[in-house]
Amino acid sequence: MKDRSAALAVRFLTGVVPRASGELRRLRAFARRIADPAMAREALSSLQHKAFHVHGGCVFAMFLAPKHASAFIKLVAPFQTAVDYIDNLCDRIGGTDEADFRALHESLMDAITPGAPLRDYFCKRPNDDSGYLASLVRASQAGFAALPSYKAVQAEVSDVTQRYCELQALKHLAPGERERRCSVAFANVAPGMAWWEGAAACGSTIATFALAFAAAARRVESERAQRLFEAYFPYFTGLHILLDYFVDQQEDRDHAELNFIACYPSAVAAGSGMARIALIAKERVAGLDDADVHQFALRAMCGYYCTRPAVRTPNLRPTSSAVMQAAGLEIDRKTDLPKIGDGRVRPLLDLYARVSRV
Repeated sequence: MKDRSAALAVRFLTGVVPRASGELRRLRAFARRIADPAMAREALSSLQHKAFHVHGGCVFAMFLAPKHASAFIKLVAPFQTAVDYIDNLCDRIGGTDEADFRALHESLMDAITPGAPLRDYFCKRPNDDSGYLASLVRASQAGFAALPSYKAVQAEVSDVTQRYCELQALKHLAPGERERRCSVAFANVAPGMAWWEGAAACGSTIATFALAFAAAARRVESERAQRLFEAYFPYFTGLHILLDYFVDQQEDRDHAELNFIACYPSAVAAGSGMARIALIAKERVAGLDDADVHQFALRAMCGYYCTRPAVRTPNLRPTSSAVMQAAGLEIDRKTDLPKIGDGRVRPLLDLYARVSRV
């Protein structure tokens, strides 16, 4: 795996990311047609600032034949964009109405259900978004329907999505209430997981895309779908969101948003908690038949988040390094950055910056 990692990273950056960015540019043209200025702002903001979520979800396209890879990217782009756009709407517009949050997230359940009739996702708001969210739902439905073995993984995709929607309905409530509700709802996600770790595990879409990858190119038995689900949830998914929050700590403080890293009793506890979860995630994916695919996804995810400028500060860098090592990345002692194959990660990060523009 180590010998191939650099070549895989370059292939991802030059072959997958530009195609995903092309899909996002197409979606941006639709977002510009939204009549409501505030909703248009959030739609465009999600496309600009959260494009890396789409790029990350598309990592599995590298391991598919060109025909399947193209269809996979066209699935990930609208679905993940819908996820990020709704998150922006809940964060930035509309207060703390749980019924509104639930209505908006009905769109995601419809998106994973080919043929499902669309609902009025803005029924709790004075304005809609000129059909933008509906267009993302329809594009997602078409993408899931095109997966050759989608029926074999649909139950697991539904499980992941239901958990996500429940988290989103609760985490955007008023301060105090959101912590109380989440601490009850996510207290028993897995033995040994604190409620905020369990909540984080429910906040990721990476398992959805791993399941879609499995359904994209070959016949999938229900047993394999369950093994894949258990390899990703709750540790891989939990690590994903904890790392996302690890990077966003200052931003979330500025906006008074719930951040699961802040729920740990100390920075040391946060670091050890993430490293423990990363280690279990690594062990879980190692047991899969196509472990190399999922190990690459795990390492790429950790390498990306743990090299963001926000966590390269002197007080956060040791935690970043510990998490990367727990996930299986080799760290350069001089720079505290991961080594990819025989080289260093910095040229790859610079390449990503060049090819990822939407």
